[in-house]
Amino acid sequence: MGFRLWALGFRLYAKRESLSENRKAKNVNIILIMNESAKIFDQIVDKRRAYREFDTNFDLPDFVVKNSLERAIKSPSSSNMQLWEFYRIKSKEGIKEVAEICLNQPGAKTASEIVIFVARPDLWRERQKVHLKRLEKVETKNVKNKLFGSSELSYFSTVIPQFYNPTLPCIRDLVKHIYVWSKSRKGAFMQDVYSKHIPIVTQKSVALAAQTFMLSISAEGYDSLPMEGLDSKLMKKYLKLPKSAEINMAIAVGKGMPDGLRGARFRLPYDDVVYEI
Repeated sequence: MGFRLWALGFRLYAKRESLSENRKAKNVNIILIMNESAKIFDQIVDKRRAYREFDTNFDLPDFVVKNSLERAIKSPSSSNMQLWEFYRIKSKEGIKEVAEICLNQPGAKTASEIVIFVARPDLWRERQKVHLKRLEKVETKNVKNKLFGSSELSYFSTVIPQFYNPTLPCIRDLVKHIYVWSKSRKGAFMQDVYSKHIPIVTQKSVALAAQTFMLSISAEGYDSLPMEGLDSKLMKKYLKLPKSAEINMAIAVGKGMPDGLRGARFRLPYDDVVYEI
C-alpha cells in the first residue's frame, strides 16, 4: 500500500513537472515570437520616411491603400465615436486637382494616390445612433461599468450629447464650467470638456488613424508623405464637405524615389524628450 501511494505521488509530481516545463517552453516561445514581432515593427517604423517624390511610372496595387485604410479604421478613437472620413483620390485628373490644392508639392504631383483624412465632429448624432442600435443586442448595456462610472447605454445616450452637441455653446460651456469647478474641488477632474475642445478631440483621433495608415503603407513595402501644407478651404470645397468638417491632412502614397528623401533621418536624443518620473 505504501509503495502504491509512493508511486502515485511520484507520477503526480512528474506530471506536474512536465506541465511546468511545457508552460516554460510555451512562455519562451511567446517571448521569441514577441521579440521577432518587435524586430519586424522596428523595420516598419524605420522604413517609414516622408518621401517628397514618387515614381510616376509605377502602378500602385489597389489593395495596398485598401488594406491600409482597413487597418487605419481599427485605430483608437475618442469614446469610439470614429468621427472620421477618408477620401481616396485615385484618378490622374483628381490627383492633378488635389496636387494644386496641396500647393503643387512634388510629392502630391507624383503620387500614385492621395488620401485625405477628414475630421467630422458634425456626424456625432449619426455615430451615436449607430452605437445605440448596436447596444440593443448587448445584454450588459445597462450594467454600470466600474471603469467609467456609468453603463454603456447611459454613456452614449447622455454623456456623448453633453460633450458633442454644438448648440448654444455659451450656455452649455457655462453649465460645464460650474460642473467642472464643483467636481475639481474634490479632486482631479477632466478639464477639456468645452466647445473649443470638440475639434481638438476629433483631430487627435484622425491623426492616430493617419499614423496607422502610414505604418501600414510601410509594412506593404511602399512609401508615403503626410501633407499639412494645403488650402483647407479649397479642399473642403473639392470634397463637397460642410463647413463643420475639418481637414486633418493629405497623405500621398506611391513608390518613393531615392532622391525623394530630404537627407538622413534626424531625431532629438531620447533623453532630450523623455522624462521619467
